Amino acid sequence: MPGFATLIDNFDDNVRDTLKWSGSYGDIVEAGGRARVPASTAFSAYQSASAYTLDESSLACRVYAPAAGGATVEALAEVLVITSVGGTDGGFSINAVTGQMKLMSRVGYADPGEVVLTYSPAAHAWVRLRESAGNLHWDTSPDGQTWTTRRTAASPTWVNDTNLSVILAGHRNNGTDDYAEFDNFNLTRGIQIGDAFRAGAAVSDLARSGTTISGG
Repeated sequence: MPGFATLIDNFDDNVRDTLKWSGSYGDIVEAGGRARVPASTAFSAYQSASAYTLDESSLACRVYAPAAGGATVEALAEVLVITSVGGTDGGFSINAVTGQMKLMSRVGYADPGEVVLTYSPAAHAWVRLRESAGNLHWDTSPDGQTWTTRRTAASPTWVNDTNLSVILAGHRNNGTDDYAEFDNFNLTRGIQIGDAFRAGAAVSDLARSGTTISGG
């Protein structure tokens, strides 16, 4: 089975690739060159096929958290690797209400060793989960180029499963509906390209990536 590093999407054609994201649910769309997921009281996510392994592989993307929007408990943007066992997963959860980002490896929806950071939209703009030599690493980056490891833990056994999926999710407990957005899945940057530059008319797909870029 392929590793997560083989799943690549820039979301630039504004049409969800139903093969790559076959498990998706909720009122998700691609808009403005990003995957847009409602942060509402419903549950919504881009979800890949359950066809990957995390063993000696990785996944990364740019994350845009929703506004708190009057929520009293949570307004979430999450990047999680999902197993076939409910509540057994791992990844990142950003909560705009608490201003925190959790780095998790959960069993039964709990992780006694989770690491909680004060969330910075700039410093934690990109997230990466990678597995190597029996360890799981949670990394963040301001630009998709320079990475800082925020947590390292022994790899759970499920990293070797061959039916894993990844979700890019949004949710809130109440308040004003908004969106969590995600971009450049597994398209980390060889050079720093700021959002303002990326939005310019002169930036083409070829300028942003190598030959492995995949649309949709």
